[in-house]
Amino acid sequence: MDGRMFKKVNTALLGMAISMGIMPVHAAETKKVDVLLVGGGIMSATLAVWLNELEPSWSMEMVERLDGVAEESSNGWNNAGTGHSALAELNYTPEDKNGNVDISKAIEINEAFQISRQFWSWQVKTGVLKNPRSFINSTPHMSFVWGDNNIQFLRKRYAALQASPLFSGMQYSEDHEQIKKWVPLMMEGRDPAQKLAVTWSPIGTDVNFGEITRQFVANLKAKQNFNLQLSSEVEDINHNDDGTWRVKYKNLKDGTVTETDTKFLFIGAGGAALHLLQESGIPEAKEYGGFPVGGSWLVTENQDLAMQHMGKAYGIDRCAAHVGSSPGHPCPGRQARDPVWPVRDLLDQVPEKRLVLRSVDQHHHAQRVADDPRRYRTVPADRIPRRPGDDV
Repeated sequence: MDGRMFKKVNTALLGMAISMGIMPVHAAETKKVDVLLVGGGIMSATLAVWLNELEPSWSMEMVERLDGVAEESSNGWNNAGTGHSALAELNYTPEDKNGNVDISKAIEINEAFQISRQFWSWQVKTGVLKNPRSFINSTPHMSFVWGDNNIQFLRKRYAALQASPLFSGMQYSEDHEQIKKWVPLMMEGRDPAQKLAVTWSPIGTDVNFGEITRQFVANLKAKQNFNLQLSSEVEDINHNDDGTWRVKYKNLKDGTVTETDTKFLFIGAGGAALHLLQESGIPEAKEYGGFPVGGSWLVTENQDLAMQHMGKAYGIDRCAAHVGSSPGHPCPGRQARDPVWPVRDLLDQVPEKRLVLRSVDQHHHAQRVADDPRRYRTVPADRIPRRPGDDV
């Protein structure tokens, strides 16, 4: 090879090296998947399991900001754990201007929950979920009200719900002695002359959505076409010309930036979903809004006390139950959390507080308190108020 040819070849190779060197870094690192799910909670995990059944060949990637899945909204310490089926939640049965109780929404909610139960049952049968008692338990659901107007409403609600077999087995009572059999702690120290009304349903459920999430993701991780990225925060979302989505996320521990192209993008990021929807640029994002919701768990580890309450009780108006209720009043409810048992309404005069009597794994709880002492306030059993207005 003469000198001129050698020079040309070298120049060509050098030009190729330079051209490769100045290419954007993300072009070489961009991955491609069929589905990318933002958020490691119950919504993303459920969708991933469902899609894996329908399209087992699809590749999926899940991106979660925290160090583990189900650590935020889906975590058992951060939600009520109610299997919502309108057995107790009064906001699902509004009263119209003529005083008639509309149960259509209650039926819709109950039917939807039955589908969820069927889905979980199938996952148990196929081995995706293990030990049903680890994530779902039978827990009576109650509506608990006082005052003439509220009692009249609950009486009409109970009568209206009898038209649907979904609410069979529900009982109604205004008798203190009967109510005391259902929820002795809630009746302790109560004025015997106070007018009360309660509906009690034995077929309510308590659901540990965090445990379902963890088991779902554990099953998915065993599959070659599933990739879980923890400690990773989505920074940017763009719509590609070919209709796919490019998602840019950063590893919060080592700073590594990754870009992934996906055919389908699901945003199940809890409170962070709003700004991610806005990042996507889809017109529908303009129709969404959000507001902060906060509260406090007051915890006791006195199991004898906690086991005296067997049920989830929802109130009306002042009870901070769920959608449609106004905040400012604590709600009682039983939850199974490792195991955990929330209990009763005791803090009538303390706004934005929820008193929870929980039977907990002490080591597990102690570690949670150590990790985030601002979130958990432990109340000794001898300081739990026995009457409305008692100081905590």
